[in-house]
Amino acid sequence: MSTSNKKDNKYQIAVIPGDGIGKEVMEATISVLDELDVDFDYVYGIAGDECNEEHGTPLPQETIDIVRDSDACLFGAAGETAADVIVKIRQEMKMFANLRPVKSYPNTKSVFENVDFMIVRENTEGLYIANQEEKTEDGAIAKRIITREAEERIIDYAFQYAKDNNRTKVTAVHKANVLKKTDGLFKEIFYEVGKKYPDIDTEDFYVDATAMYLVTQPQEFQVIVTTNLFGDILSDEGAGLVGGLGLIPSANIGSEGALFEPVHGSAPDIAGQQKANPIAMMLSAVMMLRYLGENEEADKFDAAILKVLSEGKTLTGDLGGSATTMEVAQAIKDAL
Repeated sequence: MSTSNKKDNKYQIAVIPGDGIGKEVMEATISVLDELDVDFDYVYGIAGDECNEEHGTPLPQETIDIVRDSDACLFGAAGETAADVIVKIRQEMKMFANLRPVKSYPNTKSVFENVDFMIVRENTEGLYIANQEEKTEDGAIAKRIITREAEERIIDYAFQYAKDNNRTKVTAVHKANVLKKTDGLFKEIFYEVGKKYPDIDTEDFYVDATAMYLVTQPQEFQVIVTTNLFGDILSDEGAGLVGGLGLIPSANIGSEGALFEPVHGSAPDIAGQQKANPIAMMLSAVMMLRYLGENEEADKFDAAILKVLSEGKTLTGDLGGSATTMEVAQAIKDAL
C-alpha cells in the first residue's frame, strides 16, 4: 500500500478515538507513534455514541471534513452507532477496499502457528449495503448488487497487493454454484484479471468450503479476495484463529482517503480501566505507516510489537497477563 500524499515527510493524521476503550488504545498507540522518526500533525475529531448523545449525530460534518483533509485516519472504536459512523466514512471517502490481515503471533492463544494471510473485501456493494433492503407485505427483500466495475477494482487491488507483498497466490471466495449470476460474474472477472498477473497463482473456493479450510488448513492461504458479506464473516473467523478480535487490525482504502482501525468494539465493560489490549490499534497504525510509504518505521514498530509478545512479560488480561494498556505501550516503546 502506498500514497502520494506525503507532505515534506510530515503527515496530517485524522484521529478519532470514539467510544469506550477506543480512547485508551488510541492514546497508547499515539504514544508509540511519537517515538518514531516520522513527523505527524494530529487533528482530532469526534464520532460515536457519546458524540451522538452530545451533538445529536454520531458523525458530524466537521469530522468528515477532518478525515477528507488528512493523509490518513486512525479510528479507535464506536459503540451502537459504529455502523452509522464507519459505513458513512467509507461512502464519503469512496473506500472500496477493506483489508483484514490474519496473522499468528506468539503468546496470543493462536490456534495455529505460521498463519499469515490477507482478506481483501469489497466495501461498496453486495448484500451488506443497508440501503438495499426494503419491507414487503409479507416480509422483506434485500438486493445483492454486483457490478463489473467494483469487482474488477477490488480483484485487481488484491492481485496488486499480492505482487507488492511477495505473495504468490490469490484465492477468490464466492458461492457461484448457487448465486450463478452475481457470484458467477465475480468468478468470471477474477480469472480475467488474473491473466494480467501471470506470476501469481489463482484458485477459487465456495464460501462454505473456505469456512472449513480456514479452521483446517489456514496456512495454505496468502491473499483472499471476496465480496462484502462473505468477507465480513470470514474476517471474524480468521480473528478467532489467531487469538481474537483484540489482535486484528484493519484498513479501509479508497480513492479519496484511508482509515485504519482495530476490529474490536468499544468494550464498555472494561472502558476506563486500562485493561484494553492496544495491539490491534497499534497494528492498524503499522498498516497506516505502510500506506504512507514509511516502511522502515512500520517494520520497526511491528518488530517491537513482536518482541513484546514473544517475551510474554507484558501482556494484557485477554492474553493471560496483568499489564495495563499503557504498560504495554511503554514496553513496546522500550523495544523500538
